This record gives sequence, C-alpha cells and structure tokens, in this order.
Amino acid sequence: MNSDKLNRREFLGGLAGVAAIPGTRVQQGSTATTVTESNASTIAETSSGKIRGYRHDGVFIFKGIPYGASTSGRNRFMAPQAPEPWSGVRNALQYGPVCYMQDLLFLESDHKNLARTDEDAFLLHRGSAVVVPGEDCLRLNVWTPEINGSHKRPVMVYMHGGGFQNGCGHDLLSYEGESLARNHDAVVVNHNHRLNAFGYLNLAGFGRNEFADSANCGLLDLVAVLHWVRDNILTFGGDPENVTIFGQSGGGGKVIALMAMPAAKGLFHRAIVQSGPYLSMLSPNYSHEIAEKVLQELAISSENLRELQDVEPRRLSVAAAEVMRRMPKSPASLHDNFGGTGWAPTVGGRILPTHPFDPSAPSVSADVPLMTGTNLNEFISGLDHSDAYAMTSDQVEAELRTSFGHDSAAILAAYRKEYPSAKPFALYATIAASRFRIPSVEQARRKAALRSAPAYSYLYSWRTPVLEDRVGTFHAAEISFVFDNAQICNHYSADRQDALTLSRQMGAAWVAFARTGDPNHKDLPHWPAYDDAKRATMIFDSPCRIKNDPEGEGLRLIAASRPSPAKS
Repeated sequence: MNSDKLNRREFLGGLAGVAAIPGTRVQQGSTATTVTESNASTIAETSSGKIRGYRHDGVFIFKGIPYGASTSGRNRFMAPQAPEPWSGVRNALQYGPVCYMQDLLFLESDHKNLARTDEDAFLLHRGSAVVVPGEDCLRLNVWTPEINGSHKRPVMVYMHGGGFQNGCGHDLLSYEGESLARNHDAVVVNHNHRLNAFGYLNLAGFGRNEFADSANCGLLDLVAVLHWVRDNILTFGGDPENVTIFGQSGGGGKVIALMAMPAAKGLFHRAIVQSGPYLSMLSPNYSHEIAEKVLQELAISSENLRELQDVEPRRLSVAAAEVMRRMPKSPASLHDNFGGTGWAPTVGGRILPTHPFDPSAPSVSADVPLMTGTNLNEFISGLDHSDAYAMTSDQVEAELRTSFGHDSAAILAAYRKEYPSAKPFALYATIAASRFRIPSVEQARRKAALRSAPAYSYLYSWRTPVLEDRVGTFHAAEISFVFDNAQICNHYSADRQDALTLSRQMGAAWVAFARTGDPNHKDLPHWPAYDDAKRATMIFDSPCRIKNDPEGEGLRLIAASRPSPAKS
C-alpha cells in the first residue's frame, strides 16, 4: 500500500500510538509538537514542489519526501528517475514506504521465532515505527534547526543498516535525527532505497543493454539522495559543500561503496563507517549466478527479461529470498568475507569500477577524511542468550581451536593479556569481533596510506546495565549515542548519567567531524589521526580514552592464522 494513500484517520491513528512513529508523539493539549495544515512557518520549497513538515521543540521535521519516482513497472531495475513534480503543498508528516525485504517475509511467516529477538527489540525499540512496503520507496527525511533561512550547517546523510537486503531509515528509534539537529546544530537526512533483488539483481550479464544498471541501481539511489541534498539542502539550513555520509553495518558498506563511485565524487566531503567491515563487493560471476537462479525460480526466460518488471513485488521478493537461502555463503567462522556473498553491489563497469578498499583505499575519494570503527563484541553477545555467561574457559579454548587450530593458544593468551578481568564468554565475544575489527583497521590503514586526508579509528565498548549487565557491547549498540539519543533510547541507556554524558560526547564528535573533518572537541581526550606507527584509537567508554593499537597482537595473530577479510 502506498503511504500517500493513507487516510487522515490512519495517519492520526499512527500518531496517537504510544510509539507508532518515533519522534512524532502528540499529547493532548500539548503545543510542543506542531503538526498543522495551516502553519506557513513549516512549509519549505523543494525542486519538485512545496512540502509541509512540522516543528518539535525548535527542530523542523520533514518525512517521506520523494527524491525519485516510483521504481515499479518499467522503472524496476532501472536507474532512479526524478520525482514527478506536484502542485500545491504536499504533506511531509510521516515516513514513506520501504523496499520489500526478507525481514518482512520472516515476520509474516515465522511468528513462532519472534521471541528469539525479544531483547533485541526491547533495547533497540525495533518495530516501533509504521513500516509499509512498496516500490515507491525513494523517500527521505530531514531534521533541521532552520528552514528558509541563511545559515549553512554541516549536513549528515545517514545510511541505514541491514546489509544490502533489509532495513529502512525508520526501523530503529536510534535513527531519529532530532537530537543531533537541536543539540549540535546540524542538518540530518536519512532515507529509504532499493535493496536485495530490487536494487542489486544483475541482469546485465544477459546482454540486454536496457538493464545495464540493474546490478547497482540501489547504489544509484544513494547518489540520487546526494543529488537531492545538493539541490535542496540550502532551503533546510544546510551547506551543500559540507556533506558527510555515515552509516552502520550495511550502511557502512554503502558509505564504502560511495567512496569508490565516480558518480558520487564531489557530492560528499567526509565519510564515517560504523561496524561496516567491507573491503570488497560481489564479483560479476557470483551476482550473475544469483540472477540466473531467480529467473529459474520465477520460470522466466532470459529472452523475456521484461516479464520481471510485471511480476508482483511480493512474489519477486519471495523468489529472491529462496534463491539467496540456497546460495553458498561465506564459511561460518570468525573469517566471514563481508561483501563477497549475499546481496551487494557488483564490481566492474562504470558505476563501481573497482572494489572499494581492496587492495587499497579508493583514489576517487582520496581527499575525503574517514572515521571508522567497531563495537567491542558485535554479533557474539548475550543478547537473547540468557545463559551466555555459563560458558567456561575450556569451552572457549575448544571453540578457538576449531577456528584457529594450533594458533588458538597464542591468540587466547594475547586477548587475556589485553582483557585480564574478562569472563570467558566476554573474552570469546571480543575475539569473535575480530572479523569486524580486522577489516575496520584495514580501512583506516589503507586510507591513511594515501596521505591525502586523515583517517580516525575508534572502538566502542560501553556496556548497558540493562538485562542484568549481560548483553555486552553488541552490534548496533552505538547508534543511539552517535545520534545523541540516550534520553529517548532509555531502554538501552537506562537514563544513567554516564550514558547521557557519553551520548553527548559521541554526538559532538560525529558532528565535529562533519563540520571540519576532525572529530576532536573540548569534552574528549585529544584524538590523533590514525597512522601505522601508533595506530591511535579512541575508546568510547566511561571515561573515553585513547589507546594505541588496541588488540594489536591478537588481531595480527588472527590475521596470520588464515586468510581474513583483510587479505582476501
């Protein structure tokens, strides 16, 4: 269902829910949040027409703005087209549709397994927003302290996580940009775009020129977002000559891909990668094999590719998910090759000529400063795992022998030296995060090696006390603090003072980097740029501190024990 067709009752019903649409709750008799149809002060002009947003505690908020036309029908698998202009004033009061994704299929078909993600949902407020799938999903959202003015603030364009197959710009409460706009005087933009088969199905290999962009049209959506920012952001108080792209997990992979795209050159000026351990993307052979199997699943001949544009979107999504389920994946070990399998961009040709960071950082973005880092534990954590800390030292040793063979003893000794008070499971979880840490360090090292713009490295290690201090520093935990959202994300922060302080410090660091290309500010220890001599890394914790070459000995032993993402 197209969200533009939601009627007034449905829209107001969404607002009335306790957490139906984060950041837009309206209280009876409250004047703090303004959502009106008559207040001219919340109307802004874009290149496609006028839009009406609302204002909350001094921040202007616009949601669901089209930055491209619908991608359905003959626009499916094609480069994004400009949005159709509209007359009058268009409401920009609620989030737009999201791309069809495999997570939605899981939610529809596997309710019995939802309990496995109860704690994840509780801590991250998953499922608190209205999510409507549709192919008219090229929409973006803006938070800004000012519209129709004269100031030029740093612009921060966020890329959501979920790999290249799932997620959207409003599925986590953490993504709300209001706090960064209000507390740090920045303009924040996030967006939805095409994913999985809708954004990355490689039909070019069948010799049909009309589908030449299909393998990477999801990346072209991201470029279209940046074009919209360039053409419109002045109206929203932003500086089109000072744009930062940042993203977490798969969103970090999108940042990395944009850094290697000639079409994106000059459209952004800083880049931040949060737990996005991508160095390479798909080979044409692999993505072509996926496309062949999707056609077989749908009983469509390669001579009749246009029929794919007529397939009902949910049927296409189900077929693509089934094919991907059967495709060979990276080995289930600590050495996953991020970007090498699954849905992702395809390397080769004019859109993504080379792997983004393999064998070196991309020269096309050599002048763009980079900040990159990981979380202490990432995917191995106590989240939805109540007996995690029952793991014994003997079990840790056995697990490491399976992964690293005769090198396991030295690796374990190096990490015990690094974290002498860590319990067995916490130590194992940190070692497991090496599959993120090694390529992240490589990103910083290879960027610094270009000697054109600085790289900064960080490690996020704050632990939430919620759920009996069990969950650790899990994947995506840092996002709420990056957005300075500790107060609204209090299921995670527990409203603790150290959490509120760290949230403000991290939000300020991200905006300082966006403003100047340097994350230093008065409330942090001095953070040196990364180099191969010291490998200075900011440890985001309470308190924050700089450490040179954290986990260095252990990471080098792991990298040498087998081919890792950094070497593949």
